Parts: sequence; structure tokens; C-alpha cells
Amino acid sequence: MKILVTGGAGFIASHVVDLYIRNGHEVAIVDDLSTGRVSNLNPSASFYELDIRSPEIADVFDEAKPDIVNHHAAQMDVRRSVADPLFDADVNIVGSLNLMENSRRLGIERFIYISTGGAVYGEPEYLPCDESHPVNPLAPYGASKHTVEHYLFMYHELYGLNYTVLRYPNVYGPRQDPHGEAGVVAIFIGQMLKDDPVTIFGDGGQERDFVHVRDCAKGNLLAIELEKNGIFNLAAGRGTTINEIFSHYINCLNFKQGIQTTVL
Repeated sequence: MKILVTGGAGFIASHVVDLYIRNGHEVAIVDDLSTGRVSNLNPSASFYELDIRSPEIADVFDEAKPDIVNHHAAQMDVRRSVADPLFDADVNIVGSLNLMENSRRLGIERFIYISTGGAVYGEPEYLPCDESHPVNPLAPYGASKHTVEHYLFMYHELYGLNYTVLRYPNVYGPRQDPHGEAGVVAIFIGQMLKDDPVTIFGDGGQERDFVHVRDCAKGNLLAIELEKNGIFNLAAGRGTTINEIFSHYINCLNFKQGIQTTVL
């Protein structure tokens, strides 16, 4: 099967690309390298350095002729979305529509869209948040990601575009940028390997749902075979505290330095 993966030079999508290729699929990658890295690119995939908002996306579709589109590319910095919501919407909504229009034009089999669990639900009304939980995002990033979910439903109803939405939790694993958001595992490991003190914000009792990047990749592999449209949380379904993560890596890495706490 031919699969077009946007954001394929990024942390998570590069693992998705690797798994697709290991399972015999032909992959084309679109990434503007604004946050992705050339070192993450799988040499067996074709690569187009291009912004998803570009009109040239049509040429990529015509050349790659994908059966499936897997859409990971996004403006994913929550703080930037608050500071510049127009840019956030332009990339996440308009860019996604550019891909959806070309998918409709070519009649692709399925559009796999990567959304966010952490940002769309807002303040939880109950835990764990399931797919039926009210969606009340508290940042433009969550709003823009959720908006595309509505467009996908509409595109299916109007044009027959089949889709799968995967809402990610806090993802960790190899290739994660320790300087980005939601990278506490990579940050802790980086500091511990350098034997630097680890900083924990607040009391460390904050809980997040952490999932390994390779499990997310498996979810993307399974999504190819789905025969129904829908939204799915990819999650462990339980919270892990920052203190638990810190304690785990103390033992794994035999870390001897102290811990610094910062009051939020």
C-alpha cells in the first residue's frame, strides 16, 4: 500500500514511517523540517521538503499517488498557539484542508488524522477521559486540532472520505526532543545522563497519561485496516505522576544527584 505521511521527519511520525516500511508499505514523507530532523528520515521513503499549506502539495499527491494519508504535521506548541492563534489555525486547519482536498480529488482510501487527547478535552470532568468526554479546549492548539475532526466528519458525509482520528496522550521514547513541550521523560533522562540536578515543577504529583512512541506507531498501523470511521484515544488509561517517573529513572540510571523543586 502507498502511504503519504506528513511530518514524517518528526519524533512520532518517523516511528510510524519505520513501522509502515517494515510491514512492506511504500511511504512518501512530506515535512518542512521546521521541527523535524533529517536524521529521523527513513532512507527507504521518498521525501518532499514542503509545507502542508503549499499549493505544490497537489504535485506530491499526483506523483506519490497514495492510497492512505497519515497526517501528523502540525503546529503543536501550545504557548505559540496562545501567542499567535492565526498562525496556529493557518497551519493546523488550512494546512489540513489542503491535504483533505487533495485526498478527495484523488479518492484516497482513508485519511488518518493525528489529534490530541491532552489539549482537546480541556479541564477533565472525569478520569480517564474517554471519547465521549466533553470537548472544551483551553488553548487555540486544542481548538484547531479539534476543528479538523469536524471537517473530517463533514468530508465523509459530503464526499465519502473515510477517516480515522487518533488522539494522542503524552508520548515518550527515542528521538523525542528534550527541549520541546511534553518532553519530561526526555528531559529527565538528558539531565541524569549528564549528572545534572533534575528540576521538578510543583510537588511532582501531577498525573499524565504516558504512552511509548512505538505503541502509537502500532496504533497507526492498525488504523490502516479499520473499516469504520471514528475517533480513538491512544492511551494507557491511567495516570502516572512526575514523581513516579523520576523515581523510576533514578533506579534505571543509578542517578546520584539531587532534585530541585520549583513552585508553580
